[in-house]
Amino acid sequence: MLTARTVMTAPVETVSPDDEVGEVLGRLARCDFDGFPVVEGDRLVGIVTQGDLVRLFRTRERVLWLPVGLPPFSETLTYALDVSWDDLDLGIDLARNARKPVREVMTTALVTVPPDADLDRLLDVLAGDVNRVPVVEAGRLVGIVTREDLIRGLRAERRGREPSTAGV
Repeated sequence: MLTARTVMTAPVETVSPDDEVGEVLGRLARCDFDGFPVVEGDRLVGIVTQGDLVRLFRTRERVLWLPVGLPPFSETLTYALDVSWDDLDLGIDLARNARKPVREVMTTALVTVPPDADLDRLLDVLAGDVNRVPVVEAGRLVGIVTREDLIRGLRAERRGREPSTAGV
C-alpha cells in the first residue's frame, strides 16, 4: 500500500527563514524543482516557491524580462517581471528585495501530511493547488511528496515494485 513514507523524497533540501531571497533564487536556478521547505532548527515553518520570490519584483502591469544572472544573483534563469518603464528604481528594488529574508515572503499556512498518510489523502492534497506536500512527524520535516513522486510511486506499484524513496 502506498503511503507518504513510501513515495516521499528524503532527505529534503531546505532553506532557513533568514536566508536571503537572492541566495534562494540562485539555488532554485540550479534545481529541478521550484520551491523549498523553510526550516528553523528542526521545525518546518513555511514553504517558499519561485512564484513567491518573483512576485517581489512585480510592479504596475508592465513586463520586463530579467535574467537572474545580474548582480546580486550568480545564476542564469530568466523571469518575466511586470514593471513600468517609469520605475527607474528597479535596480534599487532588485537589490533591496534580493537581500530580504525568506521569512518575509514564505507561505506559513501549510498543508502537511504524516508519514502514514495513505494514497487517498495524498491525492486529495496534490489534486488541488498544492504541488508538493511536506511530510512531518512529531513537528519535524522528514520528507516531501510531489505530484511526480506520487505518479512514480503509482507506476512502481502497478508494476509490482517498491517505489524509490531516494532524494532527488
